[in-house]
Amino acid sequence: MSELPLPDAFTLSPIGVIESDYPDKFGIPRQPGLAPAARASLVLAPPFDDPLAVRGLEAFSHLWLTFVFHESPERWTPLVRPPRLGGNAKVGVFASRSTHRPNRLGLSLVELLAIDTRRGVRLTLAGADLVSGTPVLDIKPYLPWAESRPEARAGFAPEAPPQLAVAFNDEAAATLAERPDGDSLRELIGQVLAQDPRPAYHSTGRKEGEARTYGVRLRDVDVRFRALAAGESTRMEVVAIVAA
Repeated sequence: MSELPLPDAFTLSPIGVIESDYPDKFGIPRQPGLAPAARASLVLAPPFDDPLAVRGLEAFSHLWLTFVFHESPERWTPLVRPPRLGGNAKVGVFASRSTHRPNRLGLSLVELLAIDTRRGVRLTLAGADLVSGTPVLDIKPYLPWAESRPEARAGFAPEAPPQLAVAFNDEAAATLAERPDGDSLRELIGQVLAQDPRPAYHSTGRKEGEARTYGVRLRDVDVRFRALAAGESTRMEVVAIVAA
């Protein structure tokens, strides 16, 4: 059987860019929908910002976004270390959802909240797992009857990751109380930290009572937190919220 020729390359043009609650990669949930309080906008770029291009999209509640992991290195390897396996065990890159992929393409399922076509096109989204500045290549509406398969096998990630308890000290709570978006920011912080955003190799092997302070940027603040271990359980404590 003769081999079919492969084209050398394809040229893809971003149709828009993401503005989100995540200024940095660190802290972004590893899958979409795990932090439903997260808000983002997809701002379409010319010539794709024609309102005609999104006519009828308001009839759908969820969208597939195809995007580029633009902050990931271009170099890729055939084996990767998924966080769900503790950051040590290796699987093939095509058996993972790693950002370190040959073409750095990502696929994310997001909720569509609103469409604004007064000046170009802006889509307001919920549950996005995308860093600000992410280039988006395509939008497709989600069809639950065709794309939801509850019986499907999920390999080494058969269920959502466990949620950790999150607490705010008095200083952090007071900071939130002074902000007009304090309630929604508190909800976002809780959902992000409950996923344990620490690198997988930091979340294992630490002694009881150790409390290294981490920082994660959300919106316009730096959220500083500690992971407090007590026996078999771990809880997150927010110790400060400061301007980024």
